[in-house]
Amino acid sequence: MLAVPGSVWRLLLVGLVFHLVYIGTVFDCYFTSPVVHGMQQHSLESGEAKRLVLVVGDGLRADLLLAKNGFPMIPGSPEVVAPHLRSIIETRGAFGISHTRVPTESRPGHVALIGGMYEDVSAVTKGWKTNPVDFDSVFNQSSATFSFGSPDILPMFARGATPGKVATWCYDEHEEDFTKDATALDVWVLEQLVDLFYNATADIDLNTRLREGKVVFFLHLLGLDTTGHAYRPHSKEYMANIEVVDRIVKQTEELFHQFYADDETAFIFTADHGMSRIGNHGDGDPDNTRTPLIAWGKGVRGPLPDTNPSSHDDYSAPFGLSHLVRRDVEQADVAVLMSSLIGINLPVNSVGVLPDADPTKPGYLLPKGGEKTQAAAALVNAKAILEHYRIKHEYKKMHSVLYRPYSFLAVAAQSQELPGESELAVIEALIQEENYYQARLRAKQLIEHTLEGLRYLQTYDRLMIRGIVIAAYIGWIVFGAVSVLLPASQSAKHAVPFHLVTTAVLGGFWALFAKQRSPWSFYIYIIFPCYFWDQALVRGAGPLLEYVWRGRVTSLIGNVLRGVLVVAALQSMVAGYTHRSIWSAWFVAIGVLWPLLSWPSGFFSRNRNLCLQWTVVCLCTAVFPLLSVHQQEHTGFVIIGAIVIYAVGLRGLWYMEHDDLQDGNRFHAVIFILLFETGLSLLFTNFIMWDLRVKYPVSRLLRLSGWISFVAAISTPFVYPAPKSNPHGRVLSFFLGLGSCFIWLTIRVEGLFYAAYFLTLYSWVEVETALRLFALPKDALIAAPPPSSEHDVKEDAQAETPVGAEDAKIIPAKRKILGRSKDGKIVAATDSTTERPQSAKTAKTVAKETYMSKDGTTYRPHAEDLRIAVFFLLFVQVAFFGTGNVASISSFYLEPVYRLVPVFSPFLMATLLIFKIVSPYILLATMFSILNARLDFPPFSLVLVALTLTDIMTITFFLNVTDTGSWLEIGQTISFFCISSLLLVWSAGICALGEVLMDGQPRGLQSAIPKTVVERVEETKRKYEYLTLRGGRL
Repeated sequence: MLAVPGSVWRLLLVGLVFHLVYIGTVFDCYFTSPVVHGMQQHSLESGEAKRLVLVVGDGLRADLLLAKNGFPMIPGSPEVVAPHLRSIIETRGAFGISHTRVPTESRPGHVALIGGMYEDVSAVTKGWKTNPVDFDSVFNQSSATFSFGSPDILPMFARGATPGKVATWCYDEHEEDFTKDATALDVWVLEQLVDLFYNATADIDLNTRLREGKVVFFLHLLGLDTTGHAYRPHSKEYMANIEVVDRIVKQTEELFHQFYADDETAFIFTADHGMSRIGNHGDGDPDNTRTPLIAWGKGVRGPLPDTNPSSHDDYSAPFGLSHLVRRDVEQADVAVLMSSLIGINLPVNSVGVLPDADPTKPGYLLPKGGEKTQAAAALVNAKAILEHYRIKHEYKKMHSVLYRPYSFLAVAAQSQELPGESELAVIEALIQEENYYQARLRAKQLIEHTLEGLRYLQTYDRLMIRGIVIAAYIGWIVFGAVSVLLPASQSAKHAVPFHLVTTAVLGGFWALFAKQRSPWSFYIYIIFPCYFWDQALVRGAGPLLEYVWRGRVTSLIGNVLRGVLVVAALQSMVAGYTHRSIWSAWFVAIGVLWPLLSWPSGFFSRNRNLCLQWTVVCLCTAVFPLLSVHQQEHTGFVIIGAIVIYAVGLRGLWYMEHDDLQDGNRFHAVIFILLFETGLSLLFTNFIMWDLRVKYPVSRLLRLSGWISFVAAISTPFVYPAPKSNPHGRVLSFFLGLGSCFIWLTIRVEGLFYAAYFLTLYSWVEVETALRLFALPKDALIAAPPPSSEHDVKEDAQAETPVGAEDAKIIPAKRKILGRSKDGKIVAATDSTTERPQSAKTAKTVAKETYMSKDGTTYRPHAEDLRIAVFFLLFVQVAFFGTGNVASISSFYLEPVYRLVPVFSPFLMATLLIFKIVSPYILLATMFSILNARLDFPPFSLVLVALTLTDIMTITFFLNVTDTGSWLEIGQTISFFCISSLLLVWSAGICALGEVLMDGQPRGLQSAIPKTVVERVEETKRKYEYLTLRGGRL
């Protein structure tokens, strides 16, 4: 492996650390934790019901529960899949849609339902099961809570509550098996509830606790989520699970009537999140964010006729419930509704709004006190949220410089009045006057303004953070450009003033952060823009002014136009994140338009097969971004993909040659082993797919054999690598080994994409090599003349060895000429003169003069290098988008993972999916390493150019992040920024990986010269040796 200068390593390290650290800025800027402490609690004087039953169908979609004929694709499916819940809606309950927020995962969903707060998005990275922040909940405010269900959900509410208040009954984690009937998990929950009531007949203390007021029962039904992941929501298994849940709800209601023999129980049925068509959740897909909400029992109103204008839309039209009011809520509103029903304190961190606070719409309550109770509940709701604002307001006022409060809740500077106090007094006066409608309306308005005030305080520092982030990314672009273009020796002049200004700015920001008690991460964020701009100005200010002063107008205009083209190309990639067809347009452009508009005319006639190959593979790869990401498992496509992978391996085995017999034998052995392992993977995959399809238990022996074949295939290229002398042969081994991922973990056409992507990369390397060979001057590959002395032999060997001779040992270092004949073909000939032509230069000399500065220390990028860097970024993006949708990780299917991991294990499943995503990048890394070696670029030179360019995309994505609007938009904008930042880091990482995996490969254009030319050179060498022996005479 070539030595990499220390300055390059430092630049790469700084860039990697910078991009990793700055991923956190999107959360510090847009999604900070809403949890604060020290608030006063508020509640109604009394509740409507003595107890509350919360039933959560994990992963239940609203449309599939409520729609008539919701499963038309299943023969014999009932018109109404949940008759009991539907009868409640039509005869004695209220219903609507509960809208969730991203991430649509179980933990954040339950936090919103039971805690009334939206967990900040960044918290989902801190653990799957434990809660990263302490928060209050309905369970904690109850007199006692009895909860039954998943060990992934229940323990976090028990840990956050008063000790002993929340009792939990959980099944074992290993019961969450995707290959088993998940309805057993839901039946288990009902059985535990039956046992609880049965035990209470003999346990006086338990019976007393159960019959207290303000008791909550929580039934977490995980079966739907597990079934949806395994079989997808439109399957007969998911339909059957809904029927089981409906029966469980009916039996639960009957059980409470039998045990308590009263009508003092309120029931809430809802879901934590929905599920997409492909059986996943987590992102902002509308099917993930719309869940059912059904309430009935004590204190809940019955069905009401629909309003004018209608409360329904196209989504609920298939429900067949258009004659009844549909009352939608936000997910956090459910916690306030439950608290009001049983008369407990609202969770102190709740930001939910009671549906009955709005007098213009029907609510959910049917209180004994009528509208007076509704007005009192709205006032309590307003006080609880206003308490949030007051705590945050006092904190900001105390620690901010030039603090400006939210205008609606602002009070006079010298006044002792608390924010919102006058508004509360007005509402209380209206209640005293029995003007309940106006009291509710003013309370609703106060809640809305207070929530806006909370948002104002939550985003108070956003403008400053955005400024820091933009300055940092632009600073990195400038710093990277200066580091690539200018030698470090120029940094010594006039550096002190810049350092002093930078130090003053950094100190000023740190003092501001200390005053504001900002998070520790802010102190780190500000270091990067200060450092980047300091170094950029120290090294680049003088040369830039000199260039502008002395530069030609045409040269400046040309550079500006090239910059505009690069920015336009990068912005088109930004658009590709939401319009996947743009990636197809890219491949049509580089496969058809680029050759027609840019390639030399003589190049086509001399490289006809290569040109045709390049166009064909580009057009084939262009098909995949156009395919839908919502696909069903198709065994035929899986087999075809495996056959294509196998065929590529066979062709490489047949056509790739090695000069060294030992290397050739090793290459054939490696490929034979990989082809055998690929065949085993296909065989075992089909056996397991068949067993899963017919719901036959997969034997442990078969699954173990599958794991062995999978691990063996992906390990072979690394444990028993192909020889270094043939780079393409080594890449072929990686292609076959990693191809097992696209057999085991593929659902439809991913294997075909993998093969097309590999062939496109292979053709790209060959095209770039052929173009560079074609563009070389006629005498660019002339070697040194025969030396006149022993000293000249040493000097000549050290200074002017032709490209590739030191590694490949193909071309001798004495008196050989590689050039072009008049028809453009590469030829080898003897030098008929004893003196070197004055114009003759070696390829290495040409490359050094073209791509290195005069002192030989700094790489100088050219226009073609910018194009290659942009192409590299294109392949980085397509490696990700070709196998799934950019919107979220949930588009990478879980279904094939069950072939290897039948039991719920999120980290192992995620590891397999991530490895599937990584596999194409290993091919890109190795192919890009070959390209760098062929063109004899300095290590990481093109990566540095790419890293300098791509933060234009990152800035765009950062500014487009939103925490308002539809949840789909919110989830997408977060995903886009994180993916863009990680792909930049990944670009450098895969190039480093490629250099390691391809260490020892031949370098220079001569490694790509056809064997016939090499044979001519060897023949010429023998003639020169013969002439030397004869003293230069024939």
